[in-house]
Amino acid sequence: MDKIRVGVVTASDRASAGIYEDISGVAIMDTLKEYLLNELEFLYRCIPDEQSQIEAALKELSEEGCDLIVTTGGTGPAPRDVTPEATEAVCDKMLPGFGELMRQVSLKYVPTAILSRQSAGICGKSLIINLPGKPKSIRECLDAVFPAVPYCIDLIGGRYMVANEEVIEVFRPKSK
Repeated sequence: MDKIRVGVVTASDRASAGIYEDISGVAIMDTLKEYLLNELEFLYRCIPDEQSQIEAALKELSEEGCDLIVTTGGTGPAPRDVTPEATEAVCDKMLPGFGELMRQVSLKYVPTAILSRQSAGICGKSLIINLPGKPKSIRECLDAVFPAVPYCIDLIGGRYMVANEEVIEVFRPKSK
């Protein structure tokens, strides 16, 4: 079974300054450990809400061979929320369906989900997914979109992900 490299980027001025602990990045890693049976190698970055730093981290993680890069934070409407812009700047293709589904799911819980600008795209051979900042919302959004993630990574030439089907069911088309 392939070892999967996963980049985790927390975009937060306060967490990167040590004002508070980054529980969102930890929530992403914990969730993916539950979802996947593969050995996982996490490449973690906690950086300020600076577009140039986010772009540099995303490019670096893609170049380091991450199959999946998951961000948390910076997806709202505030002036310093620039994660979607950084993602779009480094991606070859955007995948708007990810953001659409995540907002749809989040609207079941909070009316302010319409303010979220979560997105996803392809950078080289990496799938980048922007998630919200709260651990509960991270799990809700990942539960919604992850069934499509392994097949997307197959399509872009990444390593083969094996899901723990007791936790999450993924979809791959049946071969003929």
